[in-house]
Amino acid sequence: MVSKSSKTTVASGFQEVLGPSFFDRRADSVARELLGCWLIVQRADQHQEKHRIFEAEAYLGPQDLACHGRMGPTPRNRTMFGPAGYWYVYLCYGMHWMLNVVTGREGLPAAVLLRGVGESEGPGRLTKMLGVTKQYDGKRLEPISGLWIERGDGVPRRQIQRTPRIGVGYAKNWADKPLRYLVNPSIFTSRTVMRTGL
Repeated sequence: MVSKSSKTTVASGFQEVLGPSFFDRRADSVARELLGCWLIVQRADQHQEKHRIFEAEAYLGPQDLACHGRMGPTPRNRTMFGPAGYWYVYLCYGMHWMLNVVTGREGLPAAVLLRGVGESEGPGRLTKMLGVTKQYDGKRLEPISGLWIERGDGVPRRQIQRTPRIGVGYAKNWADKPLRYLVNPSIFTSRTVMRTGL
């Protein structure tokens, strides 16, 4: 069986950290280009884990009937209306934390939901594996926050699949739009590399 990740404990600065300019674009462009990038979490012992992103969904703003921000800002979704490059974390069905990154211009509620990284498939399993809860909501994607994204090698377009998003059947004409991006994780290396953290 081929592993879905190259999970690594590394020192800070191993790759380029993706900054606000990367996320200050349309959510669908960001979702596609996040495939193959690395999601980094810094544990309490200061070691860092790298997990390759292989699935993401785009939510495009108020016109998108599956988007949380379509009805305007609320205490739950207000992070979506802020600047690009911040984490938006919310609780789904009272059970599972969902990890999103805000995209586009400030005031436009758009985001990318991370659905698959490393050895974890599904957004609820993803946050459980990483230990992500509400404490990351509203934090910028940068090493000081303990959770950020670094540039990967990229994924050729021919290896990227596009499908409708999961669980948005209520979204009328938006339910079937191919805004879920995923790549066969077997194209990633199965090699595990260990390095000491700072």
